[in-house]
Amino acid sequence: MEFLTSHWLDITTTVLGLAYILLEYKASVWMWVVGFVMQSLGIVLYYQKGLYADCGMEFYYLAMTVYGFVAWTRHKQKAKELPIRHMPQRTALIWLGIGLAFWAAIYFILSRFTNSTVPVLDAFTTAFSIIGIWALARKYLEQWFVWIVVDVVTCGLYFYKDIPFKASLYGLYVVIAVFGYFKWRRMMSACKNQ
Repeated sequence: MEFLTSHWLDITTTVLGLAYILLEYKASVWMWVVGFVMQSLGIVLYYQKGLYADCGMEFYYLAMTVYGFVAWTRHKQKAKELPIRHMPQRTALIWLGIGLAFWAAIYFILSRFTNSTVPVLDAFTTAFSIIGIWALARKYLEQWFVWIVVDVVTCGLYFYKDIPFKASLYGLYVVIAVFGYFKWRRMMSACKNQ
């Protein structure tokens, strides 16, 4: 009972995270609503565990859930859903550069101004999650590749930081992201053939 009491935020955000990824897999707009609640609770969880970059990232996620919800529903109001599409190569290179710059900047902040014990990994997952959520909001197929890498690293990091339920969820995210890529690719092809 003590274990459940001390891990209730981990368990709750894990359940919400599972609902979120399944809704993302289905390309359902409701994932943004579930995501908003999950990120709100995540702020508290990550702050308690000393994952300061992840904690700060949750504020960005909150803003992106609003942006993603508006972007996806705005297209539905025009009787046309935002299509799944490929990220242009030039855009991908620009965002890769932005991700590397964010990684360096966040690492610098964590290593200089916090007591983080995992600044390299915390900065990496945060920086590339910024890219992943942006690509998801734009409904780019390649967002799944970003999430596969981020989720593998996050899974290991969270086990290390004693967030076992959330760590297990990120392990599951890796599997779902692989299947999600293929599902979205089929959905994209089906839309092109209509």
